[in-house]
Amino acid sequence: MKRPEGFDKSAAQPDPPPTKSRRKRAARSQKDTTRTDVDGGQAERVAPLHSPSVNTSHESKPKPAPKPEREPRRRIRAVRSAPNPEVHAKRELRRAARARKRAEKAELRRFTRRARTRRYVWLSVSGLVAVLLALIAVAVFSPILALRTVVVDGTNRIDPADIQTAVETQQGTPLALLDFDAINEELSVFPLIRSYVTEIVPPDTLLVHIVEREPIGSVKIDGVYTLVDPAGITIQESAEQIAGVPLIDIGGAELSSSAFTAATEVLLALPTDLRAQVESVSATTKDDVSFVLTGVGQRVVWGSASESARKAAVLESLISIRDADEAGEFDVSAPSNGIFRPS
Repeated sequence: MKRPEGFDKSAAQPDPPPTKSRRKRAARSQKDTTRTDVDGGQAERVAPLHSPSVNTSHESKPKPAPKPEREPRRRIRAVRSAPNPEVHAKRELRRAARARKRAEKAELRRFTRRARTRRYVWLSVSGLVAVLLALIAVAVFSPILALRTVVVDGTNRIDPADIQTAVETQQGTPLALLDFDAINEELSVFPLIRSYVTEIVPPDTLLVHIVEREPIGSVKIDGVYTLVDPAGITIQESAEQIAGVPLIDIGGAELSSSAFTAATEVLLALPTDLRAQVESVSATTKDDVSFVLTGVGQRVVWGSASESARKAAVLESLISIRDADEAGEFDVSAPSNGIFRPS
């Protein structure tokens, strides 16, 4: 059986050389150079300079010899010496110690945060207390806040200058150190003062609000007319009857008796304009209060001090329907049946 060609060649038969490389060498050897005529003629083909059999009309300048290529510089790298194991171990030990200290500080800050917060709170509170104590010390001991002015109001019968003179002993004292017991003792000598209120007005003023006693009537005791208030406190004494207030006749009883109390309660229950018309009031017990009106001397039988508001309303109605110049007696001891008895 005949084998196809090309599959199995004989081992003795060599491979033909490549034709491509022979053609390149032949073309390179047959290459000519051209020269142009100086007169502008046709160019002549000149044999290559390396061929010995061809003469040229000019001498060709020799080409300079090519410079030898520089070899690239080799970078010389410094060879590091191998690290010392002991130095490396010490370095790692220091690094570990630093890391451990950082971790310990972080843990310490975390566990002492509450204590630090508590300490900051205590420091803040202590600072505020210190500031308050300093302000109090300034207010107490500083001469800037000392008493220099005393203002009195609410007086009618009392001269304000007398009260200012009484409080003069406190002049120059810091407002926080005023002796109010001494002020009370000085003002207690004024019988017309029923009560008073003091008010400190920084930086150097003391206000004194006076409430005077209101006289309810005068009582004749041992030939002396004594002006008294509803509590029986003596306001003024005079040898003559005091105008503007009714004369209270209690038959020689004490000012602390029930007769005096009933008489003052009746006077206080009357309207202001009607009370101003009362000339005198008398009582021997708490149930037989009566008084006389100014003018023609109309008398009013009041009775006890109970239901005084109703009795006052009935009396005003009777007075409004009767002639003021008609003498007689109003009886309102029974408020449901008030009557007028002409004299």
